Amino acid sequence: MQYEYIPATQTGSLGAEQNKVLRNTYMMLALTMIPTIIGAAVGTTINFSFMALHPIMFSLLMFGAMMGSMFAVTALRNSIWGVVALLGFTLLAGLFLGPILQVALHLKNGAQLIGIAAGGTGIIFFSLATIATVTKKDFGFMGKFLFIGLILLIVASLANMFFQIPALALTISAVAVMIFSAYILFDVSRIVRGGETNYVMATLALYLDIYNLFINLLSLLMALAGERR
Repeated sequence: MQYEYIPATQTGSLGAEQNKVLRNTYMMLALTMIPTIIGAAVGTTINFSFMALHPIMFSLLMFGAMMGSMFAVTALRNSIWGVVALLGFTLLAGLFLGPILQVALHLKNGAQLIGIAAGGTGIIFFSLATIATVTKKDFGFMGKFLFIGLILLIVASLANMFFQIPALALTISAVAVMIFSAYILFDVSRIVRGGETNYVMATLALYLDIYNLFINLLSLLMALAGERR
C-alpha cells in the first residue's frame, strides 16, 4: 500500500486558500445585496402590464437576459470586470423581482410577508452554510440528484405556465425551497473543500441559491397566508 506524503505547509496553504475564497465570497455576496435592493426598488415602480398580457414571452425574455448576464460573468470571472458583471447581473435580478413584489405589496400583509421571506431566507442560508463550513462534510454526492431535480422543476414550471394549476404552483414552490436549500449545502461544501476556487463564480452560485429560495418562500407565504385587501 502506498501513501502520498503531503507536507504540513502544503496542507496549511491549501486550507488558507479555501478560507480566503470563502471569506471573499461572503464579502462579495453581501455586496451584491446592494444592487439587488436598488433593482428591486426600481422594479416595484415599473408597469409590468406587458407581463400580464404576454406571460410566456416575458418569462422567455427574462430568462434570456439572466442567462446572457450569467454568461458575461462566467467569461469575465478572472478579471475585475467579472465583479462588475456580477454586480450588473444582481441589479438585473433585483429588477426582475418587481412583478412578485408588486403582487405581494397589493396584499394587506404583503410587506410583512416580504420581511418574513427575507428573514427566513437568511436563517436558512446561515444555518446551512454554517453546517457545511463547520462539519466540512462532502455534500458533492448530492450534485447529480440536485441537477435532475432542477431540470424537472424547470419543466414543471414551464408546463404550469400553460395550465395555471394553483396546487401545482404551490407544490413547485415547496420543492424549489428544498432544492435550493440543498444547493446551499452543496455550493458551500464545494468552496470549503476546494472544489471552487474562483470567488466570483462561488458568489454567483450562492446568490442564485438565495435568490430562488427567497422567491419561492415568498410565493408560498403569499399563497398560504396572504390577506387580500
